[in-house]
Parts: sequence; C-alpha cells; structure tokens
Amino acid sequence: MLCAAALLAGALLAAPPALAQPIPPAPDRSLADHVAEARAQALMRELRCVVCKGQSIGDSNAELAADMRRLVRERIAAGEGDAAVREWFRARYGDFVLLDPPFTAATWALWLAPPAVLALGTAGILLWLRPRRTPAPVAALDAGEEERLARLVEHPAD
Repeated sequence: MLCAAALLAGALLAAPPALAQPIPPAPDRSLADHVAEARAQALMRELRCVVCKGQSIGDSNAELAADMRRLVRERIAAGEGDAAVREWFRARYGDFVLLDPPFTAATWALWLAPPAVLALGTAGILLWLRPRRTPAPVAALDAGEEERLARLVEHPAD
C-alpha cells in the first residue's frame, strides 16, 4: 500500500508543467495584474448584458453576465487588446451588446431620433409661446356709412 502511494505521488510530481494549466478567473475574481483588471472593469461597463438589456455586464447579476465577465477577464489575461475584446463580443452578439453602439445604417434611427424629437419639441414649445398677433383696430364708420348700414339692417332685401 505504501508502495502504491509512493508511486502515485511520484507520478504526480513528475507530471509535465504543461498539464498544470492556470485556473481561469472566476466571474468575480479579479485579475492579479491591477492594470489588466482596470481594463477589464472598463470593458465590463461598455458591454450590455443580453439578458437584462438595460445594464452593463459589470452591473448585472445574471448568470450570462457572469460568464461574459469571465470571458472578458480571460481574453485580457490572454493578452488581447480592448478593441479586440469588444469586437469578439460584437461578432457574437451584434452591435446590441455595445452600450455605445457605432453609427451605422442599422443604428441611424437610434442615434438621430432623440435629437429630432428634441428639436421638434423645442420648435413646438417656441411656436406655442410666441406672441400672438393682435388684429388691426377697425376704423370707425363715418356718418354716411352708418346711415347705409342702418338701412341694410332694417331692409335687407333692398
């Protein structure tokens, strides 16, 4: 029995270092490199949780967001740049995954609708608040016109 335990211990100690892979970061386990972790945190604020839709993956408690955070950390730990990580997520989830989507033919309405609504609302309020024109005062009738008007009122068929 002692011999078997010694053989097992020797086999484990002789295992090549290539088999000893580093443990991938847990979703909420920070990277050891503080600069890399700061990059990861910044990227997590730029990527949308595709489950919550209104939150970044850094703010979301969804399981998928935790997986996405883990992927961000893994890719940064592997040496990828921020743009490459963003592009990797965009290629899989589309422009929707970016909290600040690019201006493209598919997103032009998303970008132009708020300023257009603001401009139309401002124009409407300005038109509503503008000073109203008062009609020009009507000139008084002279004596001949008053007499003719009185005749028309008394005898309209004449």
